[in-house]
Amino acid sequence: ILMMRLPNLNPGMQVQMANVTRLCATKSIVTVNGEYPGPALVAREGDRVVVRVTNHVAHNMTLHWHGVRQLRNGWADGTAYVTQCPIQTGQSYVYNFTVTGQRGTLWWHAHISWLRATVHGAIVILPKHGVPYPFAAPHMEVPVILGEWWRADTEAVITRALHTGGPSDVSDAYTINGLPGPLYNDCCAKDTFKLKVEPGKTYMLRLINAALNDELFFSIANHTLTVVEVDAVYVKPFTVKTLIILPPMCSSPPSRCIQRPTSTCRPLST
Repeated sequence: ILMMRLPNLNPGMQVQMANVTRLCATKSIVTVNGEYPGPALVAREGDRVVVRVTNHVAHNMTLHWHGVRQLRNGWADGTAYVTQCPIQTGQSYVYNFTVTGQRGTLWWHAHISWLRATVHGAIVILPKHGVPYPFAAPHMEVPVILGEWWRADTEAVITRALHTGGPSDVSDAYTINGLPGPLYNDCCAKDTFKLKVEPGKTYMLRLINAALNDELFFSIANHTLTVVEVDAVYVKPFTVKTLIILPPMCSSPPSRCIQRPTSTCRPLST
């Protein structure tokens, strides 16, 4: 995941098609900057964030900054046909908002039809300069986005469901940071998210459920998770073995690695 500081204006978010291979097949999907998941936006509490979004695909588009408090600037919320007209093909829109009173993990995503299935990314809000975390600083912070993958075109899936009035087709795989892992077929073994860790170190996993409709469970074998923040709000730390994350919820549970040196933690989502 590309991490970008946004004190004023980032280079821009280009909504464009990209060919992505998953489950042994390649298809063209809507992305931001050609990345799946999209780039992570990193800001500090109190920062003004300005993002220029340009739409290069055939679909109308908006981006929603999920969970960000839009105080006196609701037009930057990114909800299509509610706070703004969609960004049409070939057009741009500048989102301008200030991060106020929030620290932690949120996410951004498309807010029109089912385009958020592939158009999404993490938002990391750090404390103000000089302000520490209210818990021991982790050795490393890692966004972990839980999502879904369809072999079919997700726009066709939701269109068919709306026409029939029935439930939509379920996804073909669950993903961690866009990768389905080795449980689906042999050619997916290389498409596994891996995090190399050191024993005794604490890692903050910024968990995001980017699935369209499903509650997802998260755990790490032989480890416990201590939750310190939920949806950009610090909470009294509590420890769990398994965490359920509802769509579109975010949480930050640090995990202390107890495995042998040079081991690799392979989180599994279900």
